[in-house]
Amino acid sequence: MLKAIIVAGITCILLIVSIIFFPKIKIGKFSLSTYIVVSISGAIFMLLLGVVNFTDIYKAMVSADSVNPIKILVLFFSMTIISIYLDEVGFFKYLACKSTKFAKKSQFSLFFILYLFASVLTIFTSNDIVILTFIPFICYFCKNANINPIPYLVACFVGANTWSMMLIIGNPTNIYLATSYHIDFISYLQVMALPTLAAGVMEIILLLLIFRRSLKKSMIVTEEEYRIESKFDLFIGVGHLAVCLIFLVISSYIHMEMYLISLICALSLILINLVKSLIQRQKPKDLGSTIKRLPYELIFFVLSMFVIVEGLRISGVTEEIYYFLGTGVEIYKYGYSSFLVCNLINNIPMSVFYASIPHLTEGAVYASIIGSNIGAFLTPIGALAGIMFTNLLAKQNIKYTFLDFIKYGVMISLPTITIALFALSLVI
Repeated sequence: MLKAIIVAGITCILLIVSIIFFPKIKIGKFSLSTYIVVSISGAIFMLLLGVVNFTDIYKAMVSADSVNPIKILVLFFSMTIISIYLDEVGFFKYLACKSTKFAKKSQFSLFFILYLFASVLTIFTSNDIVILTFIPFICYFCKNANINPIPYLVACFVGANTWSMMLIIGNPTNIYLATSYHIDFISYLQVMALPTLAAGVMEIILLLLIFRRSLKKSMIVTEEEYRIESKFDLFIGVGHLAVCLIFLVISSYIHMEMYLISLICALSLILINLVKSLIQRQKPKDLGSTIKRLPYELIFFVLSMFVIVEGLRISGVTEEIYYFLGTGVEIYKYGYSSFLVCNLINNIPMSVFYASIPHLTEGAVYASIIGSNIGAFLTPIGALAGIMFTNLLAKQNIKYTFLDFIKYGVMISLPTITIALFALSLVI
């Protein structure tokens, strides 16, 4: 047990250090996220020290159970392909440009509209895609309107990481924790609808209180027209997303696993684009860009952290955590603890770790999901979305320090997770 704890502990410390101080390793034109190297190294040491062996890992990888990490990655990447494709054909930018027309000269109106769009799109796509799409647009718009971008950037970020709780596909942490305990699409939605709504209402109130002075200032809106180049591509993208969501909703009734549904939809989207390109004798530009933008590093990160957590499970550490937290008020224990742990090791490793804790009650599982989402906006370490967010702002030359992140994170996340857990306690 001691070897597993030491390896996992050192890996987590190095993850935090790498994310804060040296996020990228650059060799010439090639660059690699440091956290990938750290997580892979941790997994290798688990194997070398004999804490876990290849047989254990192989059994987990080929398991027919829904907790199989390969199935979870397939589900996440399939949904990501559809979401990025919609971004490539201009769907998200089109909606963002349309939304600014309704704001006129009121920052409050613009604030509500952008928050609403980011939140709704997050529900049906994913938080990472919304952040990648909306952050550059907000920076560009605010610069032209000569207004402070921080209120909108914070609102977009916290909205994306709150409303991602609504559906099981909104965040890879949702997928991992929910499927580990055999929670289907409908059951998940029935429980998480109220906590998500309560959290959303709480955070919009907090955001308005925090940024009210900045939002009172007038702005100059320059309406920007944006047209979708190919309505056929848009129709195909939106159609596949709609069909995928419908079948995910009824997956438990047709006895079809969610990863398989999303995989079929993603492959169908790819195939239709390839056929269209062959007929038109053109390169599949949007599809090619989609494939390039996929977060491939996440594969190595998730699998490496899975090996580390598997070592902790085999060593009995996860069972000790179960006894340490004990029974009674599990919703608050697991909600707050997962909220804090994801800011020590990132929410994906946290989800893998919590999914391996035995005998979790339904309330504990859902509370951990809430913690994994809302914990993302306490510090940049909380989620890959936070790392991506700070990197995007740096590229846009917008000053937003680690302390700024924590300042807004504390003010918004603590009340938000409290009301979300309270709402969960009413549902469970």
